[in-house]
Amino acid sequence: MSVLVYTESENGKFKKTAFEVASYAKAVADQLGTTVTAVAVNANDVSELGKYGVDKVLNVSNTDLNKFNAKSYASVLKQAAENESSKVVVVSSSADSKYLAPILAVNLEAGYASNVVEVPSNTSPFTVKRTAFTNKAFNITTIDTAVKVVGVSNNSYGLVENSGSATAEDFSPSIPASGVTVESVDKVTDKVTIADAEIVVSAGRGLKGPENWGMIEELADVLGAATACSKPVSDLGWRPHGEHVGQTGKPVAANLYIAIGISGAIQHLAGINASKVKVVINTDPEAPFFKAADYGVVGDAFEVVPALIEKLKAFKAANA
Repeated sequence: MSVLVYTESENGKFKKTAFEVASYAKAVADQLGTTVTAVAVNANDVSELGKYGVDKVLNVSNTDLNKFNAKSYASVLKQAAENESSKVVVVSSSADSKYLAPILAVNLEAGYASNVVEVPSNTSPFTVKRTAFTNKAFNITTIDTAVKVVGVSNNSYGLVENSGSATAEDFSPSIPASGVTVESVDKVTDKVTIADAEIVVSAGRGLKGPENWGMIEELADVLGAATACSKPVSDLGWRPHGEHVGQTGKPVAANLYIAIGISGAIQHLAGINASKVKVVINTDPEAPFFKAADYGVVGDAFEVVPALIEKLKAFKAANA
């Protein structure tokens, strides 16, 4: 009857979201008076999950799962849920989990609540709070099926360390033929990913051209941040489409989002509204982004950003 949680990893290393959903699952398990079992796929050190409330890890090692496939992964989680008699399954809101969660819900004949931002306010009936209308409102949802699938909104619950430890056991589920073959996967290396970033530095057409992106990358490097861009920038080919954030791009739920030279179209704001602190640098004091910002700087990015970089470097040097 344990709460089951899918802990995502990449190249054998757990993602930040894995620890967040583990922390969330622990809170739910405490409400239900049960334990937490995690499913880890091709991960190296599963013991670190114990720090975030996991009691047992079902360790899946299978080269057929090296490349993500929603149908295959959903099947693995279904078998794990049945193995553990789990009535609550917790996943993240990553792109991968958003693909597999509906399939998993169908397989388990479960209700699925996505974009959940808090632990259940009630477990009988099982009631959760979710974001709605691109983070402009909240929705209270009751799941009345026997099995529940909960998708936790990224960066909504946070990481909560516990003093426990996790035991690990090998788990060898059957892997169904998916009918889909992944030929190759292109990933950006040696950079902080937008999905895992605590801080995101984003820029728009106010940068005037791709040749000026050096200062954005330098600011991101100083802050240990990921770089991103607006849709027009990626459409113009100034930056890769993988950096496009917004309603039609990647959603951002960072602790700090810095927008430089971005006017703040509604589609962009919809994709970054879940970020906790938003800072805007723009020459136009009437830019829509200022209405959504926590902090705003009216000024020329080519003057403000280099000065900010120097101040940050001096601060880091003084506090090293």
